[in-house]
Amino acid sequence: MTATRVAVVASDGSARTGRVHTGRGSYRIPAFMPVGTRGAVKALDSADLDGLGVEVVLANTYHLMLRPGVEEIAALGGIHRFTGWSGHALTDSGGYQVHSLHPVVDDDGVEFTSVYDGAKLHLTPEGAVEAQGRIGADIQMVLDVCTTLPAEPGALRQAVERTAVWAGRARRHHRTFVDRPEGQALFGIVQGGTDPVLRVESARRTVEIGFDGYGIGGLSVGEPREAMLEALAATVPELPPDLPRYLMGVGDPVGLVEAIGLGIDQFDCVAPTRMARHGSILTGRGRLNLRNAAHTRDDTPLDESCGCSTCLRWSKGYLRHLLLVGEPTAWRLLSIHNLAQLLLLMEQARSAIAAGRFESFRSRVAAVWAP
Repeated sequence: MTATRVAVVASDGSARTGRVHTGRGSYRIPAFMPVGTRGAVKALDSADLDGLGVEVVLANTYHLMLRPGVEEIAALGGIHRFTGWSGHALTDSGGYQVHSLHPVVDDDGVEFTSVYDGAKLHLTPEGAVEAQGRIGADIQMVLDVCTTLPAEPGALRQAVERTAVWAGRARRHHRTFVDRPEGQALFGIVQGGTDPVLRVESARRTVEIGFDGYGIGGLSVGEPREAMLEALAATVPELPPDLPRYLMGVGDPVGLVEAIGLGIDQFDCVAPTRMARHGSILTGRGRLNLRNAAHTRDDTPLDESCGCSTCLRWSKGYLRHLLLVGEPTAWRLLSIHNLAQLLLLMEQARSAIAAGRFESFRSRVAAVWAP
């Protein structure tokens, strides 16, 4: 009996909508998960997320292990009580930091240097399971090896091999580790770069181990979108249809919709909130640069069709002023809007799939957002 399952209520081609059922409850798919790396989505709090209708938030095990520390979070009641968040929490194991921080990697695990104080941190597949168990996430990810693309075939092969071996170790440890929430799910991760053959092999080996859901990692790390979609198209048919499929680290509108069309259920990305802090605004007509002088005296909302709390109350002119003077309130208000736009995109995708009109929806999104 797995800790998760997908109840599909409608499909249109490979795109599907429904709910992922978990030990905590359920969440709708397709789903976008805001990233709360250190236990908070930057500039926002849990009440903001509730107001937006967010159902799943991602936190990063690597950062939380360093500050405040796993035992401190456990002592304060686990990730939900610690952050005041009652929705689903998913923790990334630290595999992405293998890509971004260039640590020392060997067959046993990973040795990181702390970004805070330079201290050494050794993380194994078993250690990642224990840390995420004590943090108390509803869904934890296995420790994997994510390579920067383009990569040499030998590096991709080694990443697939180590990810598969580590996945087996993590699964065995997860089954026996008692200091974790009842019903906590463990997702495996598929690697293989943009090589369809390696992707199929990695998917089959990961499914053979048996997980509660499947992440697809190592994409959106420098490769062209066409190569990403080709890798996805090879991977998804190898994954069980009754379990969640999670494309890690993708958050641009076209990439999201194209991946949904291939059968992906959930996503995460820092892009919408990072863009907001720099004045790059998502709208139904495309991207808007709020720093442009043309908005100085603009009394209209960021998007007149948007129903978020920012658009209902404040003008472009006011928000531009806050942004240019470095007022942190701008980060919050603009992040609320950008997340609202991606959550609306997910709602529109769900409706289009249910109505059997996903292809026309995909075309509309591409017309607005395709470069």
